[in-house]
Amino acid sequence: MKLTKYYIAAISAFIIWGFFSLALKPLHHYPSLDILFYRVFLCVLLMLIISLGFRKKTISETRTYFMSLSLKEKRNLTLLTIGGSVLLTANWFIFIYVMNHISVKAASFAYLVCPIITTVFAYLILKDPLTKTQWSAVGLSLFSCFLLGYGHFQDVFYSLIVAATYALYLVIQKRNTQIDKFLLLTIQLIITAIVLLPFYPFYSGSIPEAPSFYVYLLIIAVVFTIVPLFLNLYALKEVNSSTVGILLYINPLINFFMAVFYYKEPISAFQIVAYTLILISIIIFNYKILIHKKTAS
Repeated sequence: MKLTKYYIAAISAFIIWGFFSLALKPLHHYPSLDILFYRVFLCVLLMLIISLGFRKKTISETRTYFMSLSLKEKRNLTLLTIGGSVLLTANWFIFIYVMNHISVKAASFAYLVCPIITTVFAYLILKDPLTKTQWSAVGLSLFSCFLLGYGHFQDVFYSLIVAATYALYLVIQKRNTQIDKFLLLTIQLIITAIVLLPFYPFYSGSIPEAPSFYVYLLIIAVVFTIVPLFLNLYALKEVNSSTVGILLYINPLINFFMAVFYYKEPISAFQIVAYTLILISIIIFNYKILIHKKTAS
């Protein structure tokens, strides 16, 4: 049961992100940087209100914990937190650009490549163990990505950048498990806001006047940023990075169905086969875990 709640957290985060286009697409006529600026600033404002208003004890405990660390441990924790912020900022901007200016399918493809890259990074950097069955699932996923990327090299290029930034974020955050997850996310978003603030006067457009812009931004900030990121960080406390990476396939599968059935983007036979193989690979990768849970119940 203890492990189950972490899996539920990871799965819930990726299901939520799968419907991100519903809030993002209505803002396609706004510059990608403007969406990024307001998304980050609004998230920081909301999280600071929550942290300073209701979580002062957690802040105090975290400060005491940080001060008790050795100089090396403080440096490592600081670098992991700052590095996560930089990767998250890059991932958000490129993803928004791809979603609104390339295609929903290209954004979806990014998160098809991401699990493979995450699994490999986790194996190489964190030494996450993988069984032969899980490696076969990774191979099946890789083959499906080749099918999807065939003849769409521009999509592949942007997708690889989006995927690599989030894959690295997942892997390094696995090593950053000591701090309260909500507070960690708040600190990372504050750092992101500080990084973006000097660029705002020079690269932002005119201040949006339409009320709908701020309604969608609020939905993006709360539903599609704070909640799933917190769930993701929470899941990484117990679930290894490679497994979280494979579960990430839930996101692009939902994106794919949204692109086809809601946005009416064209679909090929290759894509149908590829997404079917991806669904099979998720089941194969998590087969032992699913069987273990069934036996335990």
